[in-house]
Amino acid sequence: MSEELLAPGAELEKVATGTTWAEGPVWLPERRAVRYSDIPANRIVEFSEETGELTVHREEVGFTNGRTLDLDGSVLQCSHGNRRVEREVDGVVTTVVDSWRGARLNSPNDVVVASDGTIWFSDPSYGILKQGEGYAGVEEYGDRYVFRFEPTTGRLDPVVIDLEQPNGLAFSPDESLLYVSDSSLDSPAEPNPARPAGHAIHVYDVVEGRHAKNGRILVEVSPGLPDGFRVDQLGNLWSSSLDSVQVFSPAGDLIERIEVPEKIANLCFGGEDLQTLYILASTSLYRIRTTVTDAVLHRRSGNR
Repeated sequence: MSEELLAPGAELEKVATGTTWAEGPVWLPERRAVRYSDIPANRIVEFSEETGELTVHREEVGFTNGRTLDLDGSVLQCSHGNRRVEREVDGVVTTVVDSWRGARLNSPNDVVVASDGTIWFSDPSYGILKQGEGYAGVEEYGDRYVFRFEPTTGRLDPVVIDLEQPNGLAFSPDESLLYVSDSSLDSPAEPNPARPAGHAIHVYDVVEGRHAKNGRILVEVSPGLPDGFRVDQLGNLWSSSLDSVQVFSPAGDLIERIEVPEKIANLCFGGEDLQTLYILASTSLYRIRTTVTDAVLHRRSGNR
């Protein structure tokens, strides 16, 4: 393990267990907690760093998945079951966006917020086609996109339309690049030779803060596939895979690998100094100390 990215003597620690398929982590600084979903159990749980306890936050939650903090600190989350991006404040959940051109979204999966307040989210078909991740349904707009939503105007635009199953997403530290994982190697949709299955993280140039251009493959993740991932303040990508957290440089070089004994779905940075990596791997939550943090947390904490 590299001491440049991992703290000296850092060791992987299991801190909570008891989920079926853990997903969608977000660090809540005011609560000193990691909130995440147990998708098949249709519930949201929280791990308290202060008490070391895992508690149920809410149940019957519409099969929520990815989440992040909005600029005002409220929680934005993706709901497979409700086919929407929603906001939760003090246990009260409201719709942010749930349709495009009169058609319902598929099953929003992951979400990020740009520094201008726009909300970018992926919309694959897992929640309507994969048993245990939502409710059966059809792709009403006929495809699977990454969208950009403007809260001030209500405008919703597709920004990435060339991926089979867009999944995790993140910006580079300066927001000039958008990274999107394609997890279609494990697609629940019928195979189509014209839309080959993939397991890569793609990168796009962000133009004028609203367009994703010049898409290309940055790296293919193996074994398994990339699901959720984060970008640190140095521009490195920390990605999930079947057996490890794989860290790639902005050029796509593998520079670190953290072995985890379960299949990994997602991860996030947190902790009092924001330098603890929390890893969601199937039934359990793990953590390990690092020397870096998430690019968004770094920027919002006042660092540049």
